[in-house]
Amino acid sequence: MFKKIVLSSDHGGFYLKETVKKFLVNKNFEVDDLGCNSLDPVDYPDYAKSLSDKLKNNKDHGGILFCGTGIGISMAANRFKHIRAALCTTVEMAAKSRKHNDANVLALGGRILDEGLALDIVEEFLKTDFEAGRHSLRVNKI
Repeated sequence: MFKKIVLSSDHGGFYLKETVKKFLVNKNFEVDDLGCNSLDPVDYPDYAKSLSDKLKNNKDHGGILFCGTGIGISMAANRFKHIRAALCTTVEMAAKSRKHNDANVLALGGRILDEGLALDIVEEFLKTDFEAGRHSLRVNKI
């Protein structure tokens, strides 16, 4: 279980980030919102970097990134050695990303996911633990 959840998005993920933030606060998670804070166009790599910087020295924190599809921001985040960002579009993907890959960041697409499904994905991601064992060997190769 993560101690704190760090959120970051570009303008394409802004609305979904706000929805997820309310959901997490209602579930009593500690949340740190790094922006963006409006629909004004911004560059997703900058927001992936800000989340990456925050997680670098906080190994007990998890992150959720948002952009229009989740693709660009997940690619940008995975440039950083300590980030294992998983773009998930199903609940099963969220579970497997944690169990088998020890993902510490979830990426979601604000323009492609229904809010209800997105919240189910977030909930599964946050409640699922890494299974370690044989999966540790693979994760350590990343």
